[in-house]
Amino acid sequence: MMNDASFLSLRGIRKAFGGFVALSDINLDIRKGEFVCFLGPSGCGKTTLLRVIAGLEVQTAGTVHQGGRDISVLPPAQRDYGIVFQSYALFPNLSVADNVAYGLVNRKTAKAELRQRVTELVKLVGLPGSEGKYPSQLSGGQQQRIALARALATRPGLLLLDEPLSALDALERVRLRGEIRALQQTLGVTTIMVTHDQEEALSVADRIVVMNQGVIEQVGTPMDIYREPATAFVADFVGKVNRLPGRISGGLLKVGQFSLPHPACQGRPDSTVQVYLRPEDVLARPIAAGDDFVFEGQIEKIEFLGSFCHVFVSAKTLHDQALVVYLSLNFLAEQNLQVGSCLPLKLMPQRVKVF
Repeated sequence: MMNDASFLSLRGIRKAFGGFVALSDINLDIRKGEFVCFLGPSGCGKTTLLRVIAGLEVQTAGTVHQGGRDISVLPPAQRDYGIVFQSYALFPNLSVADNVAYGLVNRKTAKAELRQRVTELVKLVGLPGSEGKYPSQLSGGQQQRIALARALATRPGLLLLDEPLSALDALERVRLRGEIRALQQTLGVTTIMVTHDQEEALSVADRIVVMNQGVIEQVGTPMDIYREPATAFVADFVGKVNRLPGRISGGLLKVGQFSLPHPACQGRPDSTVQVYLRPEDVLARPIAAGDDFVFEGQIEKIEFLGSFCHVFVSAKTLHDQALVVYLSLNFLAEQNLQVGSCLPLKLMPQRVKVF
């Protein structure tokens, strides 16, 4: 049964292509007005799941409900959504106005209403006055804005975005993702976006669905996904992370020469584990007397990234394991740090994740 609070409900979705299982037992509820990102590496099943929701693929098993209606076997034309593809998919022989109006014409909308709606939408996506142009006269970002206007023309209850920004350059991607999020919030339309770009997902989504090999690894807010990864895959895939060998022994977590208290060790037998630590959770600062979990690292490499740097260090305390930490350019300059310098560091046990 559909969750009372959900607008879109997927239950037991399975999709097989011959012997290959693309989706396995997918269960998901999406609330009305939510912006949800399906995030994962190529081939993880995220686009297949979007196509099942759209009716462009028929699931092997499972049900899809939207707005209280069972749409599991309905053809795409009888489902309530607009879709934007990575390739824009505009009709090259039609003007911008005719592209945007395409779905409205099929619904036999009156001409005056149609013109008004097209003008309103073209203005809404930031391209007023471009109705008479053709797709070939527009940049990639402008074409994607028109594709978005076309998807919204029929006032759909659900907006589906299939990697809509991946064909654009970096600056245009950042600009357009902000515009899509602002537009979604203005209209309040329930939106699902497929992306493999973690920064994109973290910046626009209300919730992120992290997928891997046809299953959902974790569903949560961007903060949940980043700070509280549920699996080793999520910790590895979302954001940069340090992965260190560790061991649970006598109720404590052993990492290099450190023995750390950690909730994951309570009641667990001695075993080998993987320890995950975000770069910002290794503090670089002068060591005060009595500080716990401090050590010295030697800088092996500095990657300049503008206002901050990735600083790669090795530490004897961690059995010469390599660590990456984030340091500001100002801090490096003030401390006169360079390759070969020694750097005082502090581990934060409460931020360590164990899998």
